[in-house]
Amino acid sequence: MTSKDLDFAKPLFSILFVIAVWQAAHTFGLTNRNLFPGPWEVATASVKLFNDGVMMKDLKTSVSRAVVGFSIGASLGILAGILTARVALVRLAVYPFFNILRPIPAIALVPIAIVWFGIGEESKYFVIAYTVFLAVWLATHHGMEHVPETYIRASRSLGAPWWREFFEVVVPAAAPHIFAGLRFGAALSFLSLVAAELTGSSAGIGYRLEEARQYFQVDRMFVGLIQLGLLGAALDAFFVFASKRIVHWETT
Repeated sequence: MTSKDLDFAKPLFSILFVIAVWQAAHTFGLTNRNLFPGPWEVATASVKLFNDGVMMKDLKTSVSRAVVGFSIGASLGILAGILTARVALVRLAVYPFFNILRPIPAIALVPIAIVWFGIGEESKYFVIAYTVFLAVWLATHHGMEHVPETYIRASRSLGAPWWREFFEVVVPAAAPHIFAGLRFGAALSFLSLVAAELTGSSAGIGYRLEEARQYFQVDRMFVGLIQLGLLGAALDAFFVFASKRIVHWETT
């Protein structure tokens, strides 16, 4: 068995083990069946949602919102991180303010986002972009700020112009931090997505979770949680793959 086979087998074994323990606990009555459905009940609920067309509609809606919000937040976060790390005046002006914003959770912004943008898609994009922005900004700032001084001295001793120093020395040195921020921001985009969809939505995984709570459909709630977990894991795997290919000089 190759190392790639092992990489695939490990998470699969973990999932199968958890499902087996879950099923055993359900079969032997170790859990409250009204509050904690078994794997079969959850699978049945997922098939029902899929056949009704609800699952794919929610997936398409939620992924679309997450992608737009992530793209906006990540782009602005990288730009802001470069400016606060490399331009002293910008760092002095906005770095403390961004640090004040960081502890504010996404769900706390939902009411003000609705006031500013209404209950349409714009408010959801804002909440997601806000969360992603701060994560990517901090990682980019840290990477840009902590480029080894020896790299800078070497480029300047060779007479490299500022633009070449930036693109060939600073950016490659900071790239691992930027990708780490993008990876973390991608995970946060789904956390803030649920917060954004809890209010003023008619579709989406977060909306379906809230609807299932109102009707006490715990099996459907588990379906939504599993969807979020699988989406997050897939996105995380994508960034790990992309990081290994793009930032190939960084050993993990």
